[in-house]
Amino acid sequence: MSIQSLGVGSGLALDDLVSQLLEAERRPKEEALTAKEEQNEAEISGLGQIKSKLSDFKDSVDELRSDADINGREPIISTPSEDEDTLTAEASNSALRGSYEIVVEQLATGSRIVTDDGAFTSSSDSVLTSGTGSLTFDVGGSESFTISVSTGMTLTQLREAINNSDDNFGVQANIIDTGTSSGPKLVFTSDSTGTGNDLVITNDTGAAELDRVSTTGGTANISAGNITSASNAVAYIDGIQVESESNEFENTIQNVSFEVQEVSSLDANGDFQATTLEIGYDRDGLKNKITDFIDNYNSLISEIDTLTRYGQSELEDDGALAGDSLLRGIQSGLASIISDNVNNSQLGSLFQVGVEFTDDGKLEIGTTDFGLGSGEERLDDAIEDYFDDIATLFTDEDDGIATKLYDFADQYTNYSGLISLRENAAKEERDSLLDERETLELRMLNYEDILRDRYLGLDLTVARLNQTGSALIAALGV
Repeated sequence: MSIQSLGVGSGLALDDLVSQLLEAERRPKEEALTAKEEQNEAEISGLGQIKSKLSDFKDSVDELRSDADINGREPIISTPSEDEDTLTAEASNSALRGSYEIVVEQLATGSRIVTDDGAFTSSSDSVLTSGTGSLTFDVGGSESFTISVSTGMTLTQLREAINNSDDNFGVQANIIDTGTSSGPKLVFTSDSTGTGNDLVITNDTGAAELDRVSTTGGTANISAGNITSASNAVAYIDGIQVESESNEFENTIQNVSFEVQEVSSLDANGDFQATTLEIGYDRDGLKNKITDFIDNYNSLISEIDTLTRYGQSELEDDGALAGDSLLRGIQSGLASIISDNVNNSQLGSLFQVGVEFTDDGKLEIGTTDFGLGSGEERLDDAIEDYFDDIATLFTDEDDGIATKLYDFADQYTNYSGLISLRENAAKEERDSLLDERETLELRMLNYEDILRDRYLGLDLTVARLNQTGSALIAALGV
């Protein structure tokens, strides 16, 4: 085994010499290995960055290619005054442009039933003073629930039993105390609207006292004058009367639905004032989608440029993937799809909607006039004349730009995609570099042992010579 510290016997700086020789041997190999490791880590990081950015872009074009509202219609409602809120409206993408004058004459209502005058003197009156009975609440034979009535159940308790029933489909009971000889009244309202959807309250057992709170099943039921039938909503569209069981009018105007919320106001002559419903193109919505697409594309190109750039001077670092062919291939492929014609679209290409490439490979709504108008003018013309076809330009399932961009991005970002394969190869290289570093450390340890063994003999020889010299000097008395 080599001694711990060389030069002890000889007095020579052999430890320093060994350290310097080790450093001279280690430094170039370690620097080369460190450079490889840094390059490898930069590659792994850069691949992760572009994969994440490309995945975000893929998500954005996936949303665009399946956007059912890309060519959405925009209902515009104009009321006679700002205080009115007569109706709301929605239109499907296949709705035709048009303008309609709508008057709301009547809202849809449910049934309303009120107990007769003098039926009760107090809300604590018993509905049934002896025996048992039951009441069934029914609308159109399709929905019903039954309330059991026991001896001594008060008017208040009956109200609570109705309102708290788990089977209650939309019947509300309330007590109104008139403060007159008419006494308290039990009021039933149903949320089942529309002509024919009348609430019926049946005295199931025929107990005479329950006739006071029922519309059928006895001989002295609630009188007809206290029963208000359910009714349809009634409106006029350009003078044509239309009705609906609810306050929603579905497809009364083809591919348009509107919901009435209040009866139209009256003018000075007592005539109903119309609300104007205009179905037009959602221009702003479509422009925003195109702008978002441009922004998402440009953000991806900026990331590629950052990762692949070469430093302009020694003070500026190269990008993590400077000159990388994979990223250049991605950029080239994206640009090719953007430039392609879409055969199923009358517009043909993004140029026709004003989208152009800039000098640095990004997109913009162009400002140059090629005899066809500026980009903004072309976009406005396309929206006016080919509104629905703009959706085809992006979303056609075979040829749409968003569709093809999604498929292209997926080739690189999926689990077995090209970027993942590069990442796996880079990680394998990282493991290999770790092995190389371990090997270097072992080699340096072995080399240190060789050096120490080599200079140990010199140390011992010099030490013996020093001892012999000292002995001669002492013998000679010098």
